Amino acid sequence: MLHRCDWCGTDPLYTKYHDEEWGVPIYNDKQMFAHLFLESFQAGLSWLTILKKRDNFAKAFANFNPEKIAFFTESDINKLVLNSDIIRHRGKIEAVINNAQKFLEIQEKTNGFANMLWDFVDGSPIQNSWQKMEDIPSITPESEKMAKHLKKLGFKFIGATTCYAHMQATGMVNDHLTHCFKHKLLYKKL
Repeated sequence: MLHRCDWCGTDPLYTKYHDEEWGVPIYNDKQMFAHLFLESFQAGLSWLTILKKRDNFAKAFANFNPEKIAFFTESDINKLVLNSDIIRHRGKIEAVINNAQKFLEIQEKTNGFANMLWDFVDGSPIQNSWQKMEDIPSITPESEKMAKHLKKLGFKFIGATTCYAHMQATGMVNDHLTHCFKHKLLYKKL
């Protein structure tokens, strides 16, 4: 029997996400954007709620394509607010459109969005060794710096907690518990 992090429980969607995605390092700009997109919608909700709606979000938001989302219009926003298959929070919808525009600006001016975010951990995952869920922080100095930087660049609905969740999901930190089979797998890969 595989030992997993306590947070994923037994829900098949959650365990699949835990086993195949969460904490695996991502270096692709568009995948990083998609994760940040979902993390910003998660604020105030459970991650399982977002996972259950992820395919609906992809369908409603041009498969998380920032080049398309950046040009969504007021008409698009109004349609999204009425779309019961997603989280219909106007502020979050508008923030994602804004963030897609900022993402494109970063890609144009730097060596990439993912590279910029990975710089907050010096380009390599932080290897933690948490034994219990309550030991894992919700923010860190790195996530605070990342949030402050993204806000300075004009990103919205981005805070230190959202940034830390993003760092965990995209493998910038290895926050699998030490008893979890993924902790050792991800640690060995580095």
